[in-house]
This record gives sequence, C-alpha cells and structure tokens, in this order.
Amino acid sequence: MQRLTLHTVLEAMPAATLVLAEFGVFEPERIAEGMLPELPAETYRDLVKRAQVRLNKILSHCETPLTIPAAPPRVVPETELAQLDRWLGELWARYSGSFEELRRLTEERKHLDQLMMTLVNFLALDIDLGRLQRPEGLLDIRLGTVPLANVRRLQEALGLANYVLRRFLESDGSAHVVIAGPAGGEASIADLLREAGWRPQQIPEEFKDYPDKVRREFLKRRQEITQAMQAVRETIRACERENQRPLVAAAQTLALAWPYAQLGEALRSRGGLAVMSGWVPKRELPRLEQALRARIEDPLVVTVRDPQRGESVPSCLRHHRLLHPFAALVKNYGVPRYGEFDPTVLFAFTYIAMFGMMYGDVGHGGIIAAAGLLLRERLRGYGPFVTAVGLSSCGFGFLYGSLFGFEDVIPSLWIAPLSNPGLMLEVAGYWGVAFILLATVLAAYNRLSEGRVIEALCDGRGLAGLLFYGGLLYGGYRGLTGAHLGATEILAIALPFAIVLAYQWHENRVPLGERLLVVFIEGFETVMAYLSGTLSFLRVAAFSLNHVALAIAVLTLAQMMGHAGHWITIVLGNIFSLVLEGSIVIIQALRLEYYEGFSRFFRGDGREFRPLILFENVGAGASRHID
Repeated sequence: MQRLTLHTVLEAMPAATLVLAEFGVFEPERIAEGMLPELPAETYRDLVKRAQVRLNKILSHCETPLTIPAAPPRVVPETELAQLDRWLGELWARYSGSFEELRRLTEERKHLDQLMMTLVNFLALDIDLGRLQRPEGLLDIRLGTVPLANVRRLQEALGLANYVLRRFLESDGSAHVVIAGPAGGEASIADLLREAGWRPQQIPEEFKDYPDKVRREFLKRRQEITQAMQAVRETIRACERENQRPLVAAAQTLALAWPYAQLGEALRSRGGLAVMSGWVPKRELPRLEQALRARIEDPLVVTVRDPQRGESVPSCLRHHRLLHPFAALVKNYGVPRYGEFDPTVLFAFTYIAMFGMMYGDVGHGGIIAAAGLLLRERLRGYGPFVTAVGLSSCGFGFLYGSLFGFEDVIPSLWIAPLSNPGLMLEVAGYWGVAFILLATVLAAYNRLSEGRVIEALCDGRGLAGLLFYGGLLYGGYRGLTGAHLGATEILAIALPFAIVLAYQWHENRVPLGERLLVVFIEGFETVMAYLSGTLSFLRVAAFSLNHVALAIAVLTLAQMMGHAGHWITIVLGNIFSLVLEGSIVIIQALRLEYYEGFSRFFRGDGREFRPLILFENVGAGASRHID
C-alpha cells in the first residue's frame, strides 16, 4: 500500500474524487488539522445524508420497486444537492399524508377484525348487548365463563337465590353463560360464583346492539375501510408513476455525490487550496495517477510515500470468488494486519484436507458435495465451501474404502482406519507436527515483517520456540525408538528453551519475585502449548475411527431387524451420521484452525481496505437503494 496525497484547488476536488471512485482503489485517510483547518466536504455530506434519508423514506413506502441503473459519471454541485433535498422534502410531505392515512385505516381495520373475532362468542345471544353494559335498576345481569363440569351445580344453586343461568356457547372446556336475578342479591351469590370458577366476561364498548346487527354494522364498516384503503393506494401509485423518473434520477445523483460526501477529514482546505489523502495499492498507482492528470485540468500535485511505522494501514485482501467463503471464515477470526501473512489460501487447503481426513466416506462426501452444488443459492456464497469439503470427504473415503459406512463394498486405496488405528494416530500426529511447525514459521515471519527481529528470533513462538519444538520432537523420537538420550539431544531442547526464558526475563521489567513468576509461567505455557497442540491433532484420527465405529453400530442394529427394518435402519443411521458427524467435524476442524493455527501467528486486528466505489449504493434493494 502507498499513501497518496493530492494537492489542487478546491474546485477540482469533486472531479478528482469522482476519478478515484471510478477506479475503486482509493481509501480516504484522515489528515491532521495542521495549517489546513477547514473541512469543505462537511456541508456537502450533510446535504447528501439528509436527502438520502428522505429518499429512503419514500422508497421504503413505494409498492413498486425501482430499478436504478448506473448513470454516466459527473460532478454533482452543492447547489444541485440543495435543490434535490428540497424537492425530496416536498415530495415526502405529499407522500406522508397518504401513508399516514393508509396506516390509520390499516389499524382501524385490524381493530375491527379483532372485535369481529370477539363478537363470535356473543352471536348465540338474542339480547341487546348495550343493555348488558348498563346496570339496570331492578335486574342484576352478568356474562362470564364457568367450567363445563360446574354448570349444572351452579345453575341449581343460583335458582335457590332467585337467579337464572343460561348457557349460550361452549369452547375449550368452558361454558359461556349469562345469569340474571333481582338487583341487590350480588352479595348472596358472590361465594357461589367464586367456588364454581366463575370468570366475568367483558363486553367491548363497540357492542351497542343485538349481536347480529352489530356484526352487520362491522361488516359494512370494514367494506368502507377497504374501499378507502384502495383509494389511498391508488393515490400513492399515481404519485409513484408521476415521480418514477425523478426518483430514479435522484437516486443516481446521490450515488454520484456519495464518494465526495465520504471524504470527511481526508479532505482539508484553506482558502482555495485543498489537500486529500488516502491509501492506494502500489500496483494501481501508475494508471490512477495517469487518469487524474488526464481528467483534472487544474494544477495538480501528486505525492506518494510508503507507510510509516505506527500508521494504521488497511489490508488489501483480494481472493478468487471460490475462496470467498474461506475468506469469510478467516475474517470471522480477524482481518490480517498490513504486511501480515494472509492465511486464506493456507486455511482453505488445510481445512479441506482435515475435514476429509476426519470424515472420509464416499457416500456421505458425495451427498455433501451435491448439496453444495444444488443449494448454492440458499447457502449464500458458501456453496463452494460445502462442495469442497464434500469432495475431500469423498476422496478420503476412497483411501479408507468407506461407502455409507460399509467397509467391504469398495477396496481401500490406502488403509481402513479401524484395521490399523495405530497408523491413523501416527499420521494424525505427523499432520499436527507439520501444522504447528508451519504456524510457528509464519509467526516468526509476521514478526520480522513488523520489524520485531529480536522477538521473531527469541520468543517462544519464534525461531527459538521452533528449535525447542524440534528438539522435543527429536528427543521424543529417540525415546520412543529406545535410543539413549545423550548430551546432543538434551542440548537441542535446553538451549532454545533457555533463550526463550532469557528473552522473557529481559522483556518483563518488574520486581524480581514477580519476574521469576512471569518467566516460569511463560516457560510452562510454551511447553504446554506445543505438547497440547500436538496432541490436539490426534482428534483427526479419532473422528475417522469414530465414523467407522458408528457405522458398525448402525450395521449391527440393522442385522437385528427384518428385511424392511434392516434397510430402514441403514438409511436412518446414515442420515443421523451425516448430520451429527458432519456438524461435529465442521466445528472441530474449525477449532483446530483457529486455536492451534491462527492463535500462533495471526493477530487478526487489522482493518480491511475499503475504497471509494462509484454506484456502490445503487440498486441495493427494493425499498432502500441508498444505504
């Protein structure tokens, strides 16, 4: 990356910004205030944002999505933006009245529908519901619900108190009843109602007449509301048709104005002089500078320099589209710093290989690969990832001789895991050793690229750590083969470990007791990180053995069934294995990548290169085109 700085007159900056946005290789970077205190793009940005909000409101309520094509690049003056902002405000004022009326009618119809659902409980009553809402002088009338089992007993008890009970509806184990009796007897029946499980039923205020008549009035009102909503929608559609082209033009204008509005503190000026600065990939500089000088007629000074120590430089990450799902998983952990090794390609290769090693099955792998191809639209960009791990599983399935869990259908090209588990564990160990060695080399490389030479050479995850790990491996190999551990082997372990401890002693400027504790903990962590990391990769073999063991369990259970039950068990067992094992292996392989790989060499605290792009917001969606 290179730091590009443009010096020209203020009037030429919008045109220069347009050129930069067309090429899509320039990310603005803040300029310190210095002798240029003014931020000329602030007012422009405020106009763009306000007009953008108004346009979004209008488009979000439009029933017909707008197709907004890219327009020829041109400089949008501030006066045009101000005029566009005023027009959008006036248009929103016209729209908003109709939208508010439509919202009000929608809420009213919804409330009416809820009332009609409630009215169903009263249709069996042939009584003026309005009278039930008003207390009568001589009668005590109530509506409520009682459990069906208690209706008859309550009716008999109320009869003794000169009350009558009428059941008019049954639902969900309860009876809807109306009771009536002489006024003044409320206290005498209170205990009876409570013991019977009485629940009073409220009558909505809108129910002012006989239920059937209320229902007809509601239906009539609902029809009126529906017609009114159709009229309002037609008014909105007419307004949309009338303003369709101006709205498209407004979206295009805002898209053209967007890059200049995003400059913020990357553009500063004083009087008629302006300066803009940002980051550009080095390989893009010649053609970008050539385009700027060809398009800008005003005096233009272009200066370029390398990044300086301490600057926050963006990382320009570009990958083939097939690597996009793997790049997304890498970004889930973090973004590489500028100059830091980008692990995307390495991650893709090792992850695909580990998945196949852990879940080698021709049949299951073929299903996973086919799902990646057939469901690529639903997988939202992860289709190549699913297809790749499925093909890897399929390939290792041929090596293992495994087809839907059957180990005797196809011959193994290498080894059947369960026949020689020791070899499987040995291969997994070699894979883990190679993985950790590579991760340690990359950790040293990243430190060297950042200028931290001593740390790259002496840290536990640098060259000294690499030699210490190599010494441990050599000593372990000699011990396992029964060879004598001589001075050479001990020195190969002790010398690099002593360098690691000495480096930690030098780096920790704390009191003696605390320094001893820190050095001990760091040394212990270094030893355990290499040992536990190596052992963690034994799960690569463990899961391949687990697949075979689960398949044997399914086959054993199937043999206990009849002919139909045998194949049903086989099918269901394979489905269970595919879902369970596939999910677990995806997670475990990702865990090995993150914790045994990335954590050793990859900080992931960088920031991604995000250049100005022309028309990046056009056609972003049916309701919101300018984000």
